[in-house]
Amino acid sequence: MPGKVPLLLLLSLLSWFGTSHCCLQDPASAYRFTGAVCRLTYPAAVVLNEKTTKVIEAAFQHARYPSMKGEKSLLFIGKVMYGLDNLEIHNLSIGQSAFELHPGEGIAMEISNVSAVFKGSIQYGYGSWLVNFGHSVDFEIDSQIDLGINPKLYCGDGKVAADTADCYLNFHKLRLHLQGDKEPNWLKKLFTDFITLTVKLVIKGQICKEINKAANILADFIQDTAEQFLTDGDISVDIGIAAAPVITANYIESYHKGLTKYNNKVAVINESVFQPSHLTEDRMIYFWISDQFLNPMLKAAHQDGRFQLNVSGEELTTLLRTNLSTAMPELIRKCLLDAASPELRLWSSSVPHLNSSTSGTTVWVQASGRLHCEGQGTPVLFFQTDMAVDITTSYVNKKVLLQGHPTEISAFRAELPLQDQQRHDEALEFLKEAVVKVGTPKVLSVLGVELTRLLDKQGLYQFDVFNPEVLPRDGFVVIQMDFGFPHHLLVEFLKRTLQ
Repeated sequence: MPGKVPLLLLLSLLSWFGTSHCCLQDPASAYRFTGAVCRLTYPAAVVLNEKTTKVIEAAFQHARYPSMKGEKSLLFIGKVMYGLDNLEIHNLSIGQSAFELHPGEGIAMEISNVSAVFKGSIQYGYGSWLVNFGHSVDFEIDSQIDLGINPKLYCGDGKVAADTADCYLNFHKLRLHLQGDKEPNWLKKLFTDFITLTVKLVIKGQICKEINKAANILADFIQDTAEQFLTDGDISVDIGIAAAPVITANYIESYHKGLTKYNNKVAVINESVFQPSHLTEDRMIYFWISDQFLNPMLKAAHQDGRFQLNVSGEELTTLLRTNLSTAMPELIRKCLLDAASPELRLWSSSVPHLNSSTSGTTVWVQASGRLHCEGQGTPVLFFQTDMAVDITTSYVNKKVLLQGHPTEISAFRAELPLQDQQRHDEALEFLKEAVVKVGTPKVLSVLGVELTRLLDKQGLYQFDVFNPEVLPRDGFVVIQMDFGFPHHLLVEFLKRTLQ
């Protein structure tokens, strides 16, 4: 189906994924090295088109036009010498911006009905045996232009780049007026017609140059934002593209490595299962994320000590008294009641492992815990268990929500003080029920809050995200959503462009 979406903002979304150092020529051969895929579909067109004209306006307004000097011999007049200086643009308006996707080729972009007045000063003189004089006056150029660009997307230094060399301007009107005179005499008209041809070449060259510059600035700006978004502390992600983007009639798709970096080590992905059929075209944007992308991130978070939770005081007492049918062991009850600040310390004692399937996402982890009473350096209780938890993820009202329940608990062991060893079985049953009914929901709740905090820190809350869905599949997860292009990003970009 034919369609129209704006070029520069489209490139900006693809540029959300970072730099790398090499790309495979054939996208299909890159699938197994792909940790993440971004598919942008035609329903995104309306949102992006609303913003494109702002970027084009910035390109026109930020263009700097060089001074021009020249001379020409005219019949009956003699030699004409001229110089144009201080050329500036005023009263800019843009009718509409649209482009079409050409499958397997590139993008055809059209900016139509661009109206502007160029102002500056001109020095000119002409003479012969009949006349010989010179002038220095202000001038205006009325213009109406259509701009066309046929960019080609390619892999440039490991990121999505665009070659905008195929750029042209059609001038429907370009008329120069001297001293505000809209109806020049025959001598001025002869002169201004000649000057107009020169101005056309200058405007075309500078506008096309500025469009290319704006595209590069926008890509770099989004790139910088993306790198910050995907970095927290010592953990970062290399999601440079593995192959050049693919353009079809209905979407643009880009393929990214998704390699976690931590402590000078980089993860490896070489058995990814991506196929284009995994994604549809009903939503505005899709992110395909491999389990091979997610598991190294879990490993890095574990090694960085991210999976730790301390619960103390009244909060701990309330949790352990909630919805538990097993009697609370005396040593735990005494600790909670007699100690002013009892504390339960929980952490992941093995690297978590995630597996996605059509039935859901399951995480295997070994969890450990210690119960400390006030003033006691030695815990009154230690426990450890291997467990599998089925987890569902959603993003509602700009908050990450994690829900789940253990599907398997094994190798559960508990260590008690010598005087309480006879109550080992009683403590074990209580702890198992507490892990299922209290511990798992509490950990997932806190993890959801922390993930929301992290995403807010990176600025996700500023994006308009509509009806996001997280869909686990066999070996990967699909995130699909509609969106509104964040106005604040456009404002920041325009500020940087116009500096």
